[in-house]
Amino acid sequence: MTAPRFAALTLAAAMTLSLTGCGYNDFQRLDEETKANLSEVQNQYQRRADLIPQIVATVKGEANFEQDTLTKVVEARAKATSVQVTPELVNNPEAFKKYQDAQGELSGALSRLLMVTENYPSLKANQAFQDLRVQLEGTENRITVARNRYIKSVQEYNVLARSFPTNLTAKMFSYQVKPNFAAQNEAQISTPPVIDFSKK
Repeated sequence: MTAPRFAALTLAAAMTLSLTGCGYNDFQRLDEETKANLSEVQNQYQRRADLIPQIVATVKGEANFEQDTLTKVVEARAKATSVQVTPELVNNPEAFKKYQDAQGELSGALSRLLMVTENYPSLKANQAFQDLRVQLEGTENRITVARNRYIKSVQEYNVLARSFPTNLTAKMFSYQVKPNFAAQNEAQISTPPVIDFSKK
């Protein structure tokens, strides 16, 4: 083996070891993990959005149901589903906040709708509505699980980006701290809507 070739191989090996030791591979792994976890959150939000037209259609059949409440749910759903979700969302705090706000608004409107339905005994007795309620409750639980996974993966990524010496790698390769679900909305969004139709 010639000296220049040996030197090149040694340099390549040293660079590989230095990248491994400075967290480069961890950044790659955690970046992919946060994107995958955000996709799962989006899948569950979409599942919820897909249930809403059926819920609205069932509730519309109820005489004298509060039209304003239904309108707010439909508008909030339209707004939430209009936010474009891409893998890059995890690196854009402004877009991420817009996405979170839209989902929070939909959660609030849906909670109000479900609370109002308690005033209508015929809805409580409607089996189709009961089935939709069960599906929605399961979806809300899945949303909470998916959000918690996302929060944990972002936390791991951000700790890596802020800790020494991996923060040097983050600066060198422009790995920014990722946005997470804001604390002020966390309780509202992560708490499933109150869905209790057992009361008479």
